[in-house]
Amino acid sequence: MSESFIVVAEARADEGKGASRRLRRLEGKIPAVIYGSGKPAQSLALIRKDFEHMLENEACFSSILEVKVGGESENAIIKDIQRHPAKGFPMHADFLRIRMDQAIKVNVPLHFVNEEQCAGVKLGGGMIQKQTTDIEVQCLPKDLPEYLEVDMLEVELGGIVHLSDITLPDGVISTALEQGDEYDLTIASVVAPRAAKEEAADAEADSEAERDGDSGGDAEAASSDDAGDGDKD
Repeated sequence: MSESFIVVAEARADEGKGASRRLRRLEGKIPAVIYGSGKPAQSLALIRKDFEHMLENEACFSSILEVKVGGESENAIIKDIQRHPAKGFPMHADFLRIRMDQAIKVNVPLHFVNEEQCAGVKLGGGMIQKQTTDIEVQCLPKDLPEYLEVDMLEVELGGIVHLSDITLPDGVISTALEQGDEYDLTIASVVAPRAAKEEAADAEADSEAERDGDSGGDAEAASSDDAGDGDKD
């Protein structure tokens, strides 16, 4: 079970872009909303520095949060965060209310382990390429994992780790794999170093240039012979 996080929020009556701008610039807060579980959506205000501090902990994205508004608390998960396009700080947050007896869908981060000891890296001289850093799972809130491990220890050069290779805890399923084997996507692979690839590409380019050069020489010789025949006539 993931660790506990508490989000202290205030109910917000003023809405619209102007009100949100004033909230951010003058009060050091950010607008937010909580919705779901058959209840009306409620507009909130969060203290920006406190919320940013919580976001520094990766676990908060795959944890059940306790959202406190006034004297009441609700369980929720982070559904979406809108960030400043240039500076990256949060500008708006969406929270989804959850019930402890109903399954939820959450993106859980992947932690890659044994990367330096990976067979394809240590013995084959390869490098690990990661295609994704999180996957969506479905489970009851009590079963929600903080993260999932991807063990790279025995992956050899040219090897591929698929979604189905990840060991999921009891009660946790992959939403992608539930759709069929064709959704068993690549999570990571061990490939030859880029330098080796570039050397191979350069060698191939040199080889093609030599072939083109030889063909060009033959064509020039043929052209010269034809010209000589013309003089003779």
